[in-house]
Amino acid sequence: MNETELYKQLGILTKDKSRWEESIPLVTSYLDNESEKIVAKALWLLGEMGLEHPDLIKCSVSKAASFLDSENALLRERSLNALGRIGRADYSLIKPYWEDMFKSADDSEPKVRLSFIWASENIATNNPDIYEDHMAVFEKLLNDTDDKVRMESPEIFRVLGKRRPELVYPFIEKLQNMAENDSNRVVRIHSQGAIKATGKGK
Repeated sequence: MNETELYKQLGILTKDKSRWEESIPLVTSYLDNESEKIVAKALWLLGEMGLEHPDLIKCSVSKAASFLDSENALLRERSLNALGRIGRADYSLIKPYWEDMFKSADDSEPKVRLSFIWASENIATNNPDIYEDHMAVFEKLLNDTDDKVRMESPEIFRVLGKRRPELVYPFIEKLQNMAENDSNRVVRIHSQGAIKATGKGK
């Protein structure tokens, strides 16, 4: 099966959740494929499979996490995506790699930094307490040089604000300033949403 055919088959499998449970070993094997496109697709699918079947994904997590150190930015992105979804379902599965994910906050590629925030939002949904000592990392991302990263960065504050508002209180003033003055409309909206999630919104 060539790359195009395999990618198509993975696309079909992505939509057919009834086959996910039996297909985890097969999709994991594609992480050794020569095609970066196939590996990226497999990482994404493993993340979704792990969210649905965390009890069956354990043997795939270390391999998925290994791409955090890939030279390929897309694979770093997708590794974060996978760990985020799996960690949302069962944090214990990705705990050994959680600290390592934070280096992605300073990645040279904006899309990787964006995926780090998105993955953190997923994990924080059910495990907010673990972020208590890491809020400065997310504060820094509020000032990111990339607009798409800045658009997403208030969202982790929204997720945490709903669950552990006291973690977000120290940043209310900064978020309020962004909500009122940022040049990007989406940043303004998301910043206001983060404040409202804490119960401190107007």
